[in-house]
Amino acid sequence: MFESRDTNVPHIAPYPRLLGDIGGTNARFGWQAAEDAPVTRVQVLPCAEHESLLIAAQTYLKDQGLSAPPCAAFGIANPVTGDQVAMTNHHWKFSVNALREGLGVSRFLLLNDFTALALSLTLLPDAQKRQVGGGTAAPNAAIGLIGPGTGLGVSGLFPVGYQNKWIPIAGEGGHVSLTATTEHEFAAIQQLQKRYGHVSAERVISGAGLVDLYHALCDLKDGQGREITTPAEVLERAQEVPTSTANEALDMFCGFLGSVAGDLALTLGARGGIYIGGGIVPRLGERFDASPFRERFEAKGRFKKYLQEVPTWVIHSPVSPALQGASQALSLTQWQ
Repeated sequence: MFESRDTNVPHIAPYPRLLGDIGGTNARFGWQAAEDAPVTRVQVLPCAEHESLLIAAQTYLKDQGLSAPPCAAFGIANPVTGDQVAMTNHHWKFSVNALREGLGVSRFLLLNDFTALALSLTLLPDAQKRQVGGGTAAPNAAIGLIGPGTGLGVSGLFPVGYQNKWIPIAGEGGHVSLTATTEHEFAAIQQLQKRYGHVSAERVISGAGLVDLYHALCDLKDGQGREITTPAEVLERAQEVPTSTANEALDMFCGFLGSVAGDLALTLGARGGIYIGGGIVPRLGERFDASPFRERFEAKGRFKKYLQEVPTWVIHSPVSPALQGASQALSLTQWQ
């Protein structure tokens, strides 16, 4: 997390706020006019159509007829460790200080997108989350977050005392090494090792990873099917042909996600539940419920009963919750 301030402005108005959720494929922007106001004027801009993040943000302000506000906060799909940022899954590179100055805002906060999303979890209404499997959230317990999209985001929340305050995690858990639990999974990972060497969770549990996994399974058979080159095509083939390699790849994808999510729950002690975000799983609907996800989530030997009591939810929100989370980050006193 990195904050840039204009030191020539000693008292910076907290609102209105420009908010961003910057992924490897799309940049989502929104506007919050006041403390109790909702995030409005949400607009999605394809990253590939804009030369830089600054230009994308300026395009949003121009399209919405807005002037630069005093404050802005963006969640971005990338580690944030200092002023210089180079995106992992996109070509944008920039200085946080230069971005603030270019936007004309007095205070600018940049944080990992899944840290921002984590900060929104306790504010999600029930209508925007769907439970998969059993379990009941324990009060005042850690919460985990994972989500495949362009990459694989991982975060979580830890409670601070009993005051309904939370500390988010800023990590890169999507790049942990992926492990197999069956011979068939091991064979698929070996195919991917030939291409990438190290096979992280993100190499499989992401949009591009789903395509790579599908191709690996094709290569283990007859090598046919490489004309499919996008995640949408894999999902479409899986839906059309239940016996297809694409459907097999989707099941394996969901199984891997369950294993990694279960590891996350154990690592964090996330008895408050695991939330699933990102752009892929919400599209699967009931197909995800019938997948190996929940079985693999619980399949941790002696800790099966522990995980059976941990609920898992898929986030279904019409507006990116990470925008609200970015605003929450601005409001937290320890980061001001």
